[in-house]
Amino acid sequence: MANAAEQFNIHEAKTHLSRIIERVERGEEIVISRAGHPVAKVVPLVRRVNRGGRGSLRGKLVLDPDWDAEATNAAIARDFGLLP
Repeated sequence: MANAAEQFNIHEAKTHLSRIIERVERGEEIVISRAGHPVAKVVPLVRRVNRGGRGSLRGKLVLDPDWDAEATNAAIARDFGLLP
């Protein structure tokens, strides 16, 4: 069974936001309460793709020499119904 999320009241959360974020980055879930009633949960975001940045596919893609030829572009346009 998972541990219950730790609770902070709004004043504590504002005062200790950077510490709360550090804990969330490590995988914890934190509940924010107002007058003892939970109103929000801070949870870690899961990155969908870990991209390196511009040029991160360099050396991983192989393009045919005619990849941008008129005939290739026309065939693609026909596939998408842009040409008869």
